[in-house]
Amino acid sequence: MLTKEEIYTNLMKVPEFKNLPPSQIEWMATKGTISIHPDGEQLFKLGDPMNELRILFKGRINLYMEQGGNLYYFDVVEPFEISGRLPYSRMKGAGAIGVAVEEAISYRLHSDYFHELITTNYELAEVLVHAMTDRVREFTKFQQQNDKMMALGKLSAGLAHELNNPSAAVVRGAQELKKHLANLPEHFKGVIRIQSTEVIVDGVNDLLFSKINATQPALSLMEKTKKEDVMLQWLDDNEIQEGYMMAETFSDFGFNRDDMEGLAKMLRPQDKNAVVDWLFQVLTTERLVHDIEEAARRINTLVSSIKSYTHMDQAPAKEPIDIREGLQSTLTLLNHKIKRNRVQVTLHFAENLPKPKIYVSSMNQVWMNIIDNALDALEGKDDARLDITTERDREFILVTITDNGPGIPREIQDKIFDAFYTTKPVGKGTGLGLEIVRQIIRRHDGEVKVRSVPGQTSFEVCFPL
Repeated sequence: MLTKEEIYTNLMKVPEFKNLPPSQIEWMATKGTISIHPDGEQLFKLGDPMNELRILFKGRINLYMEQGGNLYYFDVVEPFEISGRLPYSRMKGAGAIGVAVEEAISYRLHSDYFHELITTNYELAEVLVHAMTDRVREFTKFQQQNDKMMALGKLSAGLAHELNNPSAAVVRGAQELKKHLANLPEHFKGVIRIQSTEVIVDGVNDLLFSKINATQPALSLMEKTKKEDVMLQWLDDNEIQEGYMMAETFSDFGFNRDDMEGLAKMLRPQDKNAVVDWLFQVLTTERLVHDIEEAARRINTLVSSIKSYTHMDQAPAKEPIDIREGLQSTLTLLNHKIKRNRVQVTLHFAENLPKPKIYVSSMNQVWMNIIDNALDALEGKDDARLDITTERDREFILVTITDNGPGIPREIQDKIFDAFYTTKPVGKGTGLGLEIVRQIIRRHDGEVKVRSVPGQTSFEVCFPL
């Protein structure tokens, strides 16, 4: 164990203490205690009472955060760094897990001495207050960065989920189209043998393009199956080769028995097989191209939503914008979560709403935080609902986002906008989301309120035109 003189010598090595009166260092050496921790010992865990000022004399203390049941290293306490609880600090418990690296020797001053420290050691108290201010600033910066990374993780996870299906559809469609086109030369042999007139060619083409360009009505599974059965029967009756492969495609494009009978009357009997096969090849190509186009359009919509959400092409300046665009983009990016939680989303957007001047990317962050929290509240709920309303209230725009989740207890409703306050499990939230929402709304000279009872929580965001 260290002597008082050795404790004094080590305290003098603390950079913040270099200009302190020696008497105040002596006071610390007299009042404090020394602890020795072997390599690997856990000094404290998340939530442990923190009622001591600590200064490490030897070794290191690695700090870990817990996320999803796993420990993640995020910082280290080096020798002669001030840590633990400080005078005037509202710290109640440890915010991380501390593990000794090598043998660690630490100085500890219990908070019971803080009153005496403040009243009799003014310079020391001033140094420790500055240290606390610096620590809060650094921790806030870290938490804000962590919050951004969590938001980015949610965004990228959602985007990856949403892009997976259309991108796979493009690849699958391209492969099918390539295989399909590889077979066309063989089918062309039958087409080239056809003896026809311009009238017949025009008749076949008119029938084909009328079906391609027509909008087909939505059918029930039973209606669709019945149409395919009728088409398959006609193909079999007319001895069309591989008719079982063609029935669904002809039916999907709206061909019926009368269309096929009319087609047959235009053709020589020996040409019927070749023409029907040619029509099937054209329709198959059309279907594959349409599927690829739809998947590519979905990807384009997602990319547009990302650009709109981040406002990546624009300078960070206020500009007039349709408030519905940001809400729609946010819903698009959270669509995977909406579908996973089976949430019914209802939009009540006022017509002819004026375009307020806002910082677009910042305001989109507001919608993301509030809607994402609402979806978290709806997880596992039957009949989950999310209602979003926009309206004009005199010279203000009012956006109300309501969910039918469990609600926010009355006793904590005043705390949810405080920095670092969160009701979510460790690793699920930093407690900065709604605090950032309030900052952004205040930057727009607006206001955000929450109204919550069991079964209904509404966030009202109001900002001037």
